[in-house]
Amino acid sequence: MYKFDPLGLTLGMILLRIWLALRAILTGVEKYASLNVSSSDILIDGAINDYGLSEAIYVKSYALENYNGVPSVLYDKFLNEPLIPSSILYLFNALLGPSFIVLGLALLIGFATRSTLFLMGIMYTSLTLGLILIKQDSGVAWLGIHILMIIAALSLVKYNRFVVCKKW
Repeated sequence: MYKFDPLGLTLGMILLRIWLALRAILTGVEKYASLNVSSSDILIDGAINDYGLSEAIYVKSYALENYNGVPSVLYDKFLNEPLIPSSILYLFNALLGPSFIVLGLALLIGFATRSTLFLMGIMYTSLTLGLILIKQDSGVAWLGIHILMIIAALSLVKYNRFVVCKKW
């Protein structure tokens, strides 16, 4: 009979926690991002070219006023979906980014890891349901992988170390 290596399982749990936490935190932070595009004339030998050539310059910035929980392209699709009430969509849009950040930070520091993982799984499941309704199958597959990673982390929670609150 094969005996599991507790150190390997502990390290595996730490890696899953770090990956899932950083994924959630950065996803939440990206909800506050904006990409501004401008064009600039291309210089040839130090002078503006006569051909009208220009290049696009992309500048990414983060600010509270840039917040958009659900991308506007998807938001419009969700508004047309009769199974998603607009009031629920509005609330989901408002809470999605902060929820990602809070759950990611809680998981990273090890605060109530089981509960945090479960809530993260609920959040990914709700995202999955929305994507199923608007027929975004590739997104559903990606979220399914996240759910499997959360299940793996929940399976390894016995080996969870470096936590703030271990009980939950």
